[in-house]
Amino acid sequence: MAKGFLEVFPTLNIAEPLKELLAMAEVEKVTSARDRSSIRVYMKSTRLIHKQNIYDLERGIKDQLFPDKQITIKIQEKYRLSGQYTPEKLLKMYKDSLLLELKHYSIVEYSMFRKAQIVFEDEGKMVLTVEDTMVNRDKTNELKRVLEKVFNERCGLPVEVAFQYIPPKENDRRKQIELKLEREAQAIYWQNHKDELENVSGGENISQTVAKSDNGEKKTHNSNAAIMDIPMPEAAPWDALMDQAASGNVPGNDETISPVSDGIKPVDAGKTAAAKPQSGGKTEKPQLNKGRKGWGRDKDSGFGEDRKFSVKRSNNPDVLYGRDFEDDFMEIEKIDGEIGEVTLRGQILTCESRELRSGKFILTFDVTDFTDTITAKMFIRPEIFNEVKDMIKTGMFIKIKGVTTIDKFDGELTLGSIVGIKKADDFTTKRMDNSLEKRVELHCHTKMSDMDGVSEVKSIIKRAKKWGMSSIAVTDHGCVQAFPDANHALDKGDTFKILYGVEGYLVDDTKQLVENSKGQTFADTYVVFDIETTGFSPVKNRIIEIGAVKVVDGVITDKFSTFVNPDVPIPFDIEKLTSINDAMVLPYPKIDVILPQFLEFVGDAVLVAHNAGFDVGFIGHYAEALGLPFSPTVLDTVSLARLLLPNLNRFKLDTVAKALNISLENHHRAVDDAGATAEIFAAFVKMLRDRDIEDLDHLNELSTMDAQTIMKLPTNHVIILAKNDLGRINLYRLVSWSHLDYYSRRPRIPKSVLDKYREGLLIGSACEAGELYQALLRGAPDAEIARLVNFYDYLEIQPLGNNAFMLRDEKSTVKTEEDLIEINKKIVDLGTQFGKLVCATCDVHFLDPQDEVYRRIIMAGQGFKDSDDQAPLYLRTTEEMLEEFAYLGPDKAYEVVVTNTRKISDMCEKIAPVRPDKCPPVIPDSDKTLTKICYDRAHEMYGEDLPKIVVDRLERELHSIITNGFAVMYIIAQKLVWKSNEDGYLVGSRGSVGSSFVATMSGITEVNPLSPHYHCPKCRYYDFDSEEVRKFSGMAGCDMPDMRCPKCGAMMTKQGFDIPFETFLGFKGDKEPDIDLNFSGDYQGKAHRYVEVIFGAGQTFKAGTIGTLAEKTAFGYVKKYYEERGQRKRYCEINRIVQGCTGIRRTTGQHPGGIIVLPIGWDIEEFTPVQHPANDMNSDIITTHFDYHSIDSNLLKLDILGHDDPTMIRMLEDLTGINAREIPLDSKEVMSLFKSTDALGVTPADIRGCPLGCLGIPEFGTDFAMQMLIDAQPKYFSDLVRIAGLAHGTDVWLGNAKDLILSGQATIQTAICCRDDIMVYLIQMGLEEGLSFTIMESVRKGKGLKPDWIEEMKKHDVPQWYIDSCLKIKYMFPKAHAAAYVMMAWRVAYCKVFYPLAYYAAFFSIRANGFSYELMCLGRDKLEYHLADFKKRSDSLSKAEQDTLRDMRIVQEMYARGYDFMPIDIYRAQADRFQVIDGKLMPSLSSIAGLGLNAAEGVVYAAKDGPFLSREDFRARTKVSKTICDLMSDLGLLGDLPESNQLSLFDF
Repeated sequence: MAKGFLEVFPTLNIAEPLKELLAMAEVEKVTSARDRSSIRVYMKSTRLIHKQNIYDLERGIKDQLFPDKQITIKIQEKYRLSGQYTPEKLLKMYKDSLLLELKHYSIVEYSMFRKAQIVFEDEGKMVLTVEDTMVNRDKTNELKRVLEKVFNERCGLPVEVAFQYIPPKENDRRKQIELKLEREAQAIYWQNHKDELENVSGGENISQTVAKSDNGEKKTHNSNAAIMDIPMPEAAPWDALMDQAASGNVPGNDETISPVSDGIKPVDAGKTAAAKPQSGGKTEKPQLNKGRKGWGRDKDSGFGEDRKFSVKRSNNPDVLYGRDFEDDFMEIEKIDGEIGEVTLRGQILTCESRELRSGKFILTFDVTDFTDTITAKMFIRPEIFNEVKDMIKTGMFIKIKGVTTIDKFDGELTLGSIVGIKKADDFTTKRMDNSLEKRVELHCHTKMSDMDGVSEVKSIIKRAKKWGMSSIAVTDHGCVQAFPDANHALDKGDTFKILYGVEGYLVDDTKQLVENSKGQTFADTYVVFDIETTGFSPVKNRIIEIGAVKVVDGVITDKFSTFVNPDVPIPFDIEKLTSINDAMVLPYPKIDVILPQFLEFVGDAVLVAHNAGFDVGFIGHYAEALGLPFSPTVLDTVSLARLLLPNLNRFKLDTVAKALNISLENHHRAVDDAGATAEIFAAFVKMLRDRDIEDLDHLNELSTMDAQTIMKLPTNHVIILAKNDLGRINLYRLVSWSHLDYYSRRPRIPKSVLDKYREGLLIGSACEAGELYQALLRGAPDAEIARLVNFYDYLEIQPLGNNAFMLRDEKSTVKTEEDLIEINKKIVDLGTQFGKLVCATCDVHFLDPQDEVYRRIIMAGQGFKDSDDQAPLYLRTTEEMLEEFAYLGPDKAYEVVVTNTRKISDMCEKIAPVRPDKCPPVIPDSDKTLTKICYDRAHEMYGEDLPKIVVDRLERELHSIITNGFAVMYIIAQKLVWKSNEDGYLVGSRGSVGSSFVATMSGITEVNPLSPHYHCPKCRYYDFDSEEVRKFSGMAGCDMPDMRCPKCGAMMTKQGFDIPFETFLGFKGDKEPDIDLNFSGDYQGKAHRYVEVIFGAGQTFKAGTIGTLAEKTAFGYVKKYYEERGQRKRYCEINRIVQGCTGIRRTTGQHPGGIIVLPIGWDIEEFTPVQHPANDMNSDIITTHFDYHSIDSNLLKLDILGHDDPTMIRMLEDLTGINAREIPLDSKEVMSLFKSTDALGVTPADIRGCPLGCLGIPEFGTDFAMQMLIDAQPKYFSDLVRIAGLAHGTDVWLGNAKDLILSGQATIQTAICCRDDIMVYLIQMGLEEGLSFTIMESVRKGKGLKPDWIEEMKKHDVPQWYIDSCLKIKYMFPKAHAAAYVMMAWRVAYCKVFYPLAYYAAFFSIRANGFSYELMCLGRDKLEYHLADFKKRSDSLSKAEQDTLRDMRIVQEMYARGYDFMPIDIYRAQADRFQVIDGKLMPSLSSIAGLGLNAAEGVVYAAKDGPFLSREDFRARTKVSKTICDLMSDLGLLGDLPESNQLSLFDF
């Protein structure tokens, strides 16, 4: 008795679509072989099941139910098909499955069936026309047997299979295969009869063949080349041998064969057959030599007896290390564990080295052959290390021989015990475009296409130029952020042209609500209808049901309902959706009978449908096919729903019905859906009449869509190219609006807006996601196709592989490759019909075929299920594209591939994506204002008679600033700083702006860059030149001793940091200035708004940034990808793939303080599009679309950054009443903090051995910085500035200045600490000023020294240690920046010494990120306990725990100094600020674990409303959670509050 398949196999894990299909299948019986080696399942079903699904089932049963058994599962399926099937229909639906089955059975029968032309002479006879070959003749009976068995026995449709034969076609490929087979046979024979062949050739060595070319030149071929390329003469020794072999007269070892003729000498076939690789060759069975026998016994060493320290042991110039070897290489991916000695080839990816304690060096480098990667490790004697290291270079190709071993350090399989390393040729495939006239790629994506494109734009352009192409288009998805980098890929004067464009997301907002309106009123006749079909395309699918209701003046007057016999089997998914099966439709007439009846029912009524384009499209198609007139007025309830129900996110029939409280039963049955749609229509009519709309013409006046509606419409792809600068600006406008006004999941471009701003633009129809391709897929009417084609300037077609994904989609109307070809041909025909250029494009997403792995992994990381089925979206050569489109014919293929793409390119001018000129904002008389401010301040400081050094410095700087147009920048910065100071917040300067004395005099920075000097604030006396002052040259004024004014006796102030102006603007004064300012974090927002006040609304934008896929994130993507697929990859291979995945755009953001200022009278789109950061439509911030670095040379960028130091200074001022500017910078007590803990009144033992008192001091509070202080032993304030410079540099302290100071070669005063040191020192040594500046700029950027610079430095006696130090540096800090930081840090340190409670309150409020009331405020003993625990786990602490540990140490110091916390008072505590109360600190509410800032503010606000009655009342008024409330109660912070407000009898 048959049982349901799912009953028999209830635990089988099956994909849901297949599970639904199997729910209709039954198992008749299950049998097993006697030896239990196989199981056969007999299954029957009413639905066809693709053979691939059968194979998957067999494998699933085996793997899931019998995982540990050697057993074969075979499913024998039978089908009981409906009467709708005929053998011809069956073949059409089942052919792909048959082909797969034949492919598994026999490749010959598969090939015959695939190539055969099949016709049905009558219903029961199938005739296959095949080529008349011996193989086909031999296999026809077997193919006939298989096909008849499938049709007759499996499917129950008797059919007779017959064959017809046609002469075989001439096939070049077949000839090549036959020739190859013959040559392989020759090679095998030669391998086995090498001695005989050498006798035939006169005993000569035949490993090479020497042939003469046509011009008599001798050419030497290797064995492979000889076999494949050299034609064999008719009377070659091969023929003689074959003749004798045929006669059984093959000579023995002692016999020879006389040559028949003086033909070409045969090659050494034995070597060829052995497959010894030449460059680029492969071998399947490499030689694996176990162990390392034979080391040092090379015959060709030639180096005498003493080879102890020799790098090479061979005379072969290709050998880089060790001895020569000729072993066959193996692919790295085939290495399976520790298999002994192997030979590999590959490219070196990375190379690192380090010195071991033993004195030896370890050289580690990763080698890839692009199948996999392995790490090679070499332990090298110091005597030869440099020589070996110089030979092994990243990027080179090598052959390497060594032993595979598991590394004990990281557990990875590595290559060690290296026997030898040889040079190798680049074996990677190098595609070139060899066409005389090159194509132009018009559709190309870069890494800026959101998580989609994986190639750098510069690499794409470089490849196009290498191939000789004249231009290429850049068209990323929805954005143009690759444009600046694309522009930078071209040198000045480069003739290569970049076409700047975008692949936009187009929304068609141009459709009217009513099509073909004739002014009908809502009182007229309407037919509301719905159809059910076998699919989505009217061309390829059939109608199976029509349901309609007639409505007159809002009243249903008639109904129409019928099935339609589609004359084809109804697909399973349609039956599942509609519950309509073949048996239900078979009794009904076909469409040629039903449709006239339906159109008669409709008459001249208005047609109404939900998603009317689908239903009307089918009716229109069949009406046209039957020659029936059909041009109705059409009203779509989907469009009405978008208008009248704007709050809905989806507009499907069931969603709209639910919103209107309309019942929808038997959804997806035509008559029921039509009835529901009629009710929806009636509801909409009522809503329209409420708006005084009574007819369709007035309804059409509401067709204009708002932004919210556009954001809900479906999108199609469109290519937009800029023809000229006007087009570029219009393109930027479209990109801006798509991000600012219409962004919803993607940036949308309304078609109406595109049409309005299409001047200067070329519009292409894009890929399969374009609206033209989609219209062809769904079989849209010719009128709609014509409307779409007329909108575009050119049409696109793409390679078949790009759209092959549709062949894998069961719901797709595209079933075969021929269908794809037909669509492309249709587009070509449309181009001819409408006079539009048709262009073949690649839709490039990666550069080369092998790069698909990067996109595959990125897409898998985003959850795409078909990520492993990557389309071939690589950049193709002209020849590859011509071959791809050969089915169009050679002339048409050339036209679409070459001619038309070049025409489109010629229509576009060579433009720059970013304006080349500087466009600063204008502030009237800014130069005069700046000059006046500076001189007024100078006179205020130095008196009426200014020192010459002051005047000279001001004049030199002002001349550079004003003549180069930088005065406006200074005035803007001056206004911002003065405004902040006026509001009570100090501003710290960043960067090298402190090098400018004009910046000091205008109040932008506190750093005075003049040489150290005294000046009297009372009588304006100054001293720059006395002997006492000159001793402090290069140091700081505050380093000098106190001095009273010799004129008036007042205590003089000490100024100056001795910083050259040229650090800021260069010796020519034309270096682009960058004025960075550190505002208080609390004040930053106000400063940003004040910029808008200065320049006006709409003239300022936040500086945009681009967030790309970081290496760490990419590593996670790659690792997860292979783990999910059960593949283990070595870290070196993961790292190789990671490099191709990094840098891909993920999101956008904003610079923390960058403001771009647009000059009045300019449009921002002349420079860049704009958008919201991260496309957050709820944000009121607008940023530049381009990364701000791309346009900071065109538009003014202000850095208005938020920083903790000014905020902390303001809080300290508020708590102490002191003026931070008046804090002396020469306090001995403060200076002592950087040497000991004495000023704090504690010993190191009190604070767990910390030797210094600078814990919690900005710049100097970390263990690293404190160790620098201990090593450098600073004595002066200027030493602290230099240490701050060292701390912020890269490779300036460790392995550099530290070693020099500890060894005594340099001191903290003479070592290179800040970038300015280099220029000043070199000028002092006699180098030319300009060269000194250039060297400084190169070193500080990590670019090192050029050889001629080193020579010049040596000529001027610059010591070698100084040169070596310069060569190590990767980045350097400017002295002015370091000075500004240290001045802020000093003020904080001053308060720590003299106002300790205020300091700790400010620190814990502003800088303590890990403060915990529970851990730190419950007494010193509890703190020490937790501190010991954290110290014990110091190596494994998380980032949050590290912050907590840092704060614990500050709290420990506070306790050691005798200060304490008081418990939090919920009525007095502040949300996020600590308070000094009665000599103790009250922590903030937010210091309680889990109580965030918002919740803490809620407690503060609630406390203002009066005492809390109970914990219940506390929770209700503050909104804190019960968990937090319980924690506060446990900490004793809620006092004796009862649990509830309710009273009990026991309360009385």
